[in-house]
Amino acid sequence: AQEKKIFTVQGPYPIIRRLLRARGWVERKLPRMGRQLEQHCGDQNKQQLQTGPSNGGGRQREEEEQCDEDPDGIHDLMSYLARDQLPNFIWTNFLEAVDCQLLQEDSVVNHHARVDAFTTKEGLCLSLQNLPWIEQADPNTFFPRCYRLGTMDDREAFIEDFRLTAARSLLKLALEEAGDRTVRTEQVPNFAKGAGESHISHPKHSTARPGSPLYPELVEEALEVCKQHLDVLQHQDIDRSTPSPCRTCIDWDRFLQQYYRVAHEGAGLVLTRQQRKQCQNLLQSLAEKLPQLDMEGKLNVWILKPGAESQGRGIICMMRLEEMLQLAWSCTAPSVQVGRWVVQKYVERLLTIFGTKFDIRQWFVVTDWKPLTVWFYRDCYLRFCSRPFSLHHLERARHLCNVSVQKWYKTSPDQDPRVPPDKIWSNEQFQEYLAQVGQADAWHQVLVPGMKAAILNTLRSARDRVRFRKGNFELYGADFLVGEDCQPWLLEINSCPTMSPSSAVTRRLCANVQRDTLCLVLDRKDNPTCSIGAFELIYKE
Repeated sequence: AQEKKIFTVQGPYPIIRRLLRARGWVERKLPRMGRQLEQHCGDQNKQQLQTGPSNGGGRQREEEEQCDEDPDGIHDLMSYLARDQLPNFIWTNFLEAVDCQLLQEDSVVNHHARVDAFTTKEGLCLSLQNLPWIEQADPNTFFPRCYRLGTMDDREAFIEDFRLTAARSLLKLALEEAGDRTVRTEQVPNFAKGAGESHISHPKHSTARPGSPLYPELVEEALEVCKQHLDVLQHQDIDRSTPSPCRTCIDWDRFLQQYYRVAHEGAGLVLTRQQRKQCQNLLQSLAEKLPQLDMEGKLNVWILKPGAESQGRGIICMMRLEEMLQLAWSCTAPSVQVGRWVVQKYVERLLTIFGTKFDIRQWFVVTDWKPLTVWFYRDCYLRFCSRPFSLHHLERARHLCNVSVQKWYKTSPDQDPRVPPDKIWSNEQFQEYLAQVGQADAWHQVLVPGMKAAILNTLRSARDRVRFRKGNFELYGADFLVGEDCQPWLLEINSCPTMSPSSAVTRRLCANVQRDTLCLVLDRKDNPTCSIGAFELIYKE
C-alpha cells in the first residue's frame, strides 16, 4: 500500500533519497530549517558541507545534480500529496533531529539513543574500562590504553602508566643502543663529568653531542621499577597490599627528565653484561603480561583527544607528561570543556605502506540490541596521511588519517609516489599489497577476525547504557590502525559515518553500503533470503 511507503530524509543523503524513490517510496519533505540541524552531524555533515578549498564547490554541485532527478516534477507532486502522512522510514544525520510527532509505532529510524556510550571518545574509554567486568575479554588486546583526564582516578592511573611505560622504554632503548658494545665489566663505570666523557650515540634519535651526560643509574632504577611492576602483575589476583611500583623512592621528576634526554635528545646509556641479561629477561616476562608492550614502542608517545569531538578536531600527539597535563587543564582549547580530554597510548610500532601511516574505516550495522544483532560489511577502505610517518615529527599531516584533516594538506615532496594521490585505497588494493609483501593470509586470518572481535566486545561493553527502539537500526564506521604484526587496534567508532565521496573508491563503496543497508533493513523483513550485498551476520544472541 502506498501509505506504507512514506519516507523522510534529513541531511545531504542524495543516494538514500534516490534509492528509496526507485523503490516506489514517496518522500515527505520537511520544512527547510536552514543549516543549523545539519551542522550538528559531526562525522557525517561537517565532512559533506565543509569539503575543503579544493573541491567543495564541485562536490556540492555533484550532490545537487544527484538530487535533481525529477525533471517532470512527479516526485515533488507525490511529496505534496504525502505532506500530511507520517513517514514509515526516517534516515537522518542525528537522532535529535527527528520530531517525535513524526514517529508511528512501526516507523523505522536509522539511529538508536544513548549510543554515545561507545561513539564518543569518553564513552568508548569508559565502556571498555568496564569490559572485563562484563565479558571474559581484555580490552588491552585490541584498544590502546586510554584514560579520561577529567576524573581523578583515571588521571592518577595515567600518570602511573606514563611512568611505567617510560621505565620499560628505557630498557628497550638501552638494549637497542648498547648492541654488542656492552661494557665488559660487572661494575657500571663511574663516568667523570666533562669533556672526557664518552657516549654511545642513539642510532635513531638526535645525535648526542660529545660530553653529553650518561645516566648509568637510570637503567638500574628502570630495572627496579619494572621488577616491582612484574611482581604486581604476577600476583594481581592475590589479595595483598603490594605497593605501586610508581610509589617507590625514585624521584620521578628527575627520572623522566633524564629519560627525555635519552629518548628524545640522544643522551647516552651504558649497560653491564648482567644488566643486559636482566633487561632481556624482564622485557620478555612483561610481554607475557602486557599485550601492548610491543606496539607501545620506546618513545612514550601519547595522543590527546577532546572527549566528544570528531573528525580529528583538537587532537594532538605529545611525549612529555607535564605538557600533557598542562594542556588538558589549560584554556588553550576554548571549544573543549576543561577536563573533558582523553589521553591514549599512541601505536608507535604500526604497519606503514610506502613509509606512510594509514587507518581503516570499517562499517557495521546493529539491527537490534535485544537480542544484540550485528552485521559486518565485507568492504572497507584505507585512508593515508599526506606526509611520511615519523615519530620525531608529530604534526597532524603525518599522524591523523581523517579525510577531514588530510584534505587541508598537500602531499609532501618526500612522500613516496606510490601513495595514491587521493590518499584512499580499497580493501582489495590493501590485500594485493599484503600479498606482495608476503602477508597474503593476514587479511582473512588476522585483520578481519580482529576487527570483528573488537567491534563485538565494544558493543557488549556498552549495551546496557544504550536505549534502543525495536525496528530501528544504525550504520556505524569503526576506525582501526594496523600494528606491525597486522593486529588491528580500534581507535574509535563513529555514529553517522561520512557518506561523502572523497575519491573514486569511496564514491563506489559509500553508494554500495547505503544500497546494501536498505536491503538489509527493508527487504529482509519480508524475505529473509534476499540479497544483502556485502553484509554478513557476525553475531546474534
